Amino acid sequence: MKKNLRIVSVAAAALLAVAPVAAAGVAAPAATVSAATSGAFTEINAGAAIDTNANSTYDVDVTPSLTAVAAVKDNKGQVISNGSLTGTISATYGGQSYTATLDTKNGHVKVANANGGAVTDVNKDLVAGKYTITITGVAFNFGTVNANKENVKIGSANSNVEFSQDGGNTWHKVVTISKLDQSGVVSNLSVRVSNVNALNLTNGNNINFYQNSNGNQVTTGSVSVTAGAQSKLNVSSVVAAIVQKYSAAQGNNNAATPQTPSVKEIESDVKASLKAANIPVDNAGWFTAPSTFTVNVKATSSINGLTATLPVTVNVENGVNTTVPSQSKTIMHNAYFYDKDAKRVGTDKATRYNTVTVAMNTTKLANGISYYEVIENGKATGKFINADNIDGTKRTLKHNAYVYRSSKKRANKVVLKKGTEVTTYGGSYTFKNGKQYYKIGNNTDKTYVKVANF
Repeated sequence: MKKNLRIVSVAAAALLAVAPVAAAGVAAPAATVSAATSGAFTEINAGAAIDTNANSTYDVDVTPSLTAVAAVKDNKGQVISNGSLTGTISATYGGQSYTATLDTKNGHVKVANANGGAVTDVNKDLVAGKYTITITGVAFNFGTVNANKENVKIGSANSNVEFSQDGGNTWHKVVTISKLDQSGVVSNLSVRVSNVNALNLTNGNNINFYQNSNGNQVTTGSVSVTAGAQSKLNVSSVVAAIVQKYSAAQGNNNAATPQTPSVKEIESDVKASLKAANIPVDNAGWFTAPSTFTVNVKATSSINGLTATLPVTVNVENGVNTTVPSQSKTIMHNAYFYDKDAKRVGTDKATRYNTVTVAMNTTKLANGISYYEVIENGKATGKFINADNIDGTKRTLKHNAYVYRSSKKRANKVVLKKGTEVTTYGGSYTFKNGKQYYKIGNNTDKTYVKVANF
C-alpha cells in the first residue's frame, strides 16, 4: 500500500504550498491544493493509511531548507539591498516527498539572532550571522482514513530541527502524537530550525586553511595518530589531531573571521571518508585503522556560504598495512579504462609513452582478456587497462616485413624475416594510405609493421 501525507499550515498559511513534488523515481498520487473556509491555509492532499515501520525512529520526516540573505547597508547605515528569508519545508513519508514554500509574512515565522534577540524586520535587520527560525501554528493532516490513529512519530533527518507540542515551552528532536483527531489531524505544532546562516553575498572572499603552529596557509595536510590493540582507533582521536593542527578563516571587513568546522562536522567528515573507503565504524566510533587514509575536511562560510576542503592524510602507527603491491609500467598504446565487468569507464584514457602504476599481476576479466588494475596511493582503484597496451602481444611474421615510420617512409633498413616473433602493442593504426600497422618496439620510436605481414 502506498503511504502518503498531507501538510496543513494554519492561520494565513505558515506554509504557502506549491504543487507537490514526487521523490525521484516515485510516481506521486493525485494531490490538490486548496484553501479552507475556517481560516486561510494550504494543504497538500494525498491521504492514505499510515503503516508504521517498527524499525524507524519516526514515521514522518520533516526537513526545512531555509536560505537567509543579510541586508546590505552603506556607510551611513542606509539599506541598499534588503535582507530576505526564503525556503521550503519538505515532508517525506513512505517514499513520497511533498514540498511547501515558506511564507514569512503571516506572523507565524519568528527570527531570533545568536543572542536570542528578536529580528522584527528581516529586510533591514537581518545581518550576517546565525539565526534560529521558529514556525508556529503548523498542522499535519493525514486524512480521515487515519482518524484517531495513535502514536504517530514526527522527526527530521536535519539535526538542527526540533518540534514542540506545547507552544514552544519544550522542544524535542522527535515528537510522538498520542492520537490524531477524528479527521486524522494533529495541529498547533511548532517547528524550530537553528543555525541558519544569513549570508553576505557582497563578500566574495574564499575560506583558507592554516597550520596552527606557524599560521602558514595550507592546501593539504597530514596528521599522525596511534592505534591500539588490533589496530583499533576511535574517530575522536582523528578529529582531535586535525583540530589541534589546522584551522580555517575568511577575510571579512579587513579582519579574519574564524570558519573552522565544528568537532561534530569534522567527525562527520572522518566517518564519511571511512565509509567511502569501505571501513566500518561502530556506534562508539571505533574502527580497524589502515596505516594511512585521507579525510576531506570541509568548511562552510557563515558569511557568504562558500565552501573549502582540506584533504588531510592520516598516518596511523600500528595501523593495518593495506598498501597494494604495485609496479610502474609504460603505456605503449593509448588505453581506455575499464571496470571489473570489462565495461569502459568514462572517456578518459592513459596516453602512450606515459607511465602508470598498476598491480603486480594481470587479471582476466569477464571477456577473457588480461588487464592490469590501476593502483593509486597504494590503493586498488577498480579501474583496469588492457595488458596488450602495456606488455604487448607476441605475433609471428608470415612474410618478410619492413619497419615503417609513416605510410611512405621506412624507419630503418632492417628487414624482419618470415617466422620471426615480434611483440606488437595495442590495436592497429590506420595510416594515410588506408593500410593498418602495429606499433613494435618498447620505445617511443616511430616503428610500425603492416598488419598484413602477420
